[in-house]
Amino acid sequence: MGVSGFFGKRNLSGVDVDLDFPGELFAASHLPVKITLVNKRRILPAFLIRVRIDNYEVLFPFVRARCSAAKYIEIYFPKRGSYRVEQSYISSVYPFNFFTRYRRIARPYGAVVFPQARRCELHSSLQSLTLHAGKDTSYKPGYDGEMISVRTYVSGDPSRYIHWKSSARTGELKTKEFSVESRRPVIIDFEKVDIPDREEKLSCLTYFIIKSFRDNIPVGLRMKERVYKPGLSKTHRISMLRELALYGEK
Repeated sequence: MGVSGFFGKRNLSGVDVDLDFPGELFAASHLPVKITLVNKRRILPAFLIRVRIDNYEVLFPFVRARCSAAKYIEIYFPKRGSYRVEQSYISSVYPFNFFTRYRRIARPYGAVVFPQARRCELHSSLQSLTLHAGKDTSYKPGYDGEMISVRTYVSGDPSRYIHWKSSARTGELKTKEFSVESRRPVIIDFEKVDIPDREEKLSCLTYFIIKSFRDNIPVGLRMKERVYKPGLSKTHRISMLRELALYGEK
């Protein structure tokens, strides 16, 4: 019993656990969370270490000394806002499977869960609830704006855009070049979006922001005294989604 207790305690000492959440968490979804077991001991391996995060468990059969091992578990995030791991500990039945020994992990783990992105009936009308909405013309080559020049035909150009007069005059095929229709930057005015249910409103705006970024539309957000100017960077998008996620918690 003494030998079992000694090796059992040593097996749980000198090991640490890291949690790596995905870069973007959304409510009402199962998402993979990376759990890394780090064996900091210089000589002894770690045997049969079970990591428990709230109601989720994962087993690490063997981790060599001064090494680490990683596994993934799918965690369900039911709602938006601050997510905190309430219980986390490691356990092991090593060495003789007589007793299960536990050690609580003192380090706090947490993340921010964004609202569920949900397209709603009012999505099409959100454009009218934004500031500075409208179309603008970008003088980059394309096929959907005004003609800005005539250039030499390149294989793959649509035949309907061939400029026949220029082709006949120069003796070689010429193609019309058009500007690209692009959207002007928009700012969502949170207070003016008339959706009574708060969670539905946050979900709709989350979808609108994600969709705008996919369509390469610079988008911003106004929430009372807080204003995010239109932009297209990943950091900017996450900042706005975080603002929606924590709405009402501050």
